[in-house]
Amino acid sequence: MAKMSDDQVAGVLDRAVAGINPVLDTLARRDPLGLKKHTFHDDPHPDSRVQRALHLLAQGLDAADWPGTQGWTRRSMHDRADWWVNRIGTINTVAVAYPGVFGGWTRRLPLASVLGFANQAIVLIAIAREYGVTDRRHQVQLLASVLCNRDMSGAMLDDADDHADTEQHHSATLIGAIWDIATVLRGLSDEFDRRPQPVLPLRMLAYIPVVGAPVTYVGERLALSQATRRGRKWIADHPAAISRRPA
Repeated sequence: MAKMSDDQVAGVLDRAVAGINPVLDTLARRDPLGLKKHTFHDDPHPDSRVQRALHLLAQGLDAADWPGTQGWTRRSMHDRADWWVNRIGTINTVAVAYPGVFGGWTRRLPLASVLGFANQAIVLIAIAREYGVTDRRHQVQLLASVLCNRDMSGAMLDDADDHADTEQHHSATLIGAIWDIATVLRGLSDEFDRRPQPVLPLRMLAYIPVVGAPVTYVGERLALSQATRRGRKWIADHPAAISRRPA
């Protein structure tokens, strides 16, 4: 199979980023039960069982420092970036290590590679947003550098950016979202081995029945940490990519 051109890689990554950002917006901003607003006051609502129950649930959400809660406002920029790695990255890594959660669809993709790639892409965009890298072209450049070892110029992304908005993802769950992103990224099969990988001994142990899934989790978690370190370095090395001052 011929090697993908930079323009082809940029196009796929651009469509992925177009799907990742709405997912992160939903996680950060959605508050269907109004729990987040309960974290900003101490009123236990003694006269309303419903409000009292919501307040108790909100306290748990606040203890987790979920985006939009009072606990989140107390976190520094770096701590917010770490939150996405430690909370969302952990959940996604479980899905990578235990792909059976996707049911029969698991036969459709090279799972370990594409799900690991998608997981790293989602977390990298999440931390980039916390550091103020919100322009999609720069987000694509970040993914291309960290996950594909490719240096993309802004000019390469002009055409891809025009049509990427037509493909949107509306998964109701985080696990569904990582699957959606993985299906977009499946065209990058030649690029999967370029991303930060679990160390070789763990990749070999992953083939052993029973222990394979836990070993895969450890390996992918370490690989995710490596990817986020590279992502932070890329952002530090590209200050022009920061389009807004982080809160």
